[in-house]
Amino acid sequence: MPARVRIQEADFDVGAELAALQGARTDIGAVASFTGLVRGHTREDDVSALTLEHYPGMTERAIEAMIGEAEARFGVREAVVIHRVGRLLPGERIVLVAVAASHRREAFQACEFLMDYLKTHAPFWKKETTPQGERWVDARVADDAALARWGLASANAAPDAPGGD
Repeated sequence: MPARVRIQEADFDVGAELAALQGARTDIGAVASFTGLVRGHTREDDVSALTLEHYPGMTERAIEAMIGEAEARFGVREAVVIHRVGRLLPGERIVLVAVAASHRREAFQACEFLMDYLKTHAPFWKKETTPQGERWVDARVADDAALARWGLASANAAPDAPGGD
């Protein structure tokens, strides 16, 4: 099976990733996944491109720790997180989070937990290209609030920060 955390410029095949996640395992009763796309519009503006940067090594370690937390909380059997970096256009895939667990509830919860964790703790930097120029995207208060549902705190967000979810 490929590495469970991959940071890459290339697109990914969701179906192939889900098939690889399950493999021939028979102890998996559910696979839940989330695929994020680049939006062409935010609350503030039209977006013609999104550029993502990361800190190689540190980013993968942070996401691997997130998966470890999901395993401990929800009994995740397998997981994969693929996050793209570089310049992406509206409609392109940006992230895949997929988890396999014994039961659907745990799979859904783990998938949502990982996305909430990614939004607040993964070391990525996002820059939107708009008609007004380029701007860095700050974390949002709503992202911190989503993470708080899991009993975790984050203070990354600037109130009313532009950008997406």
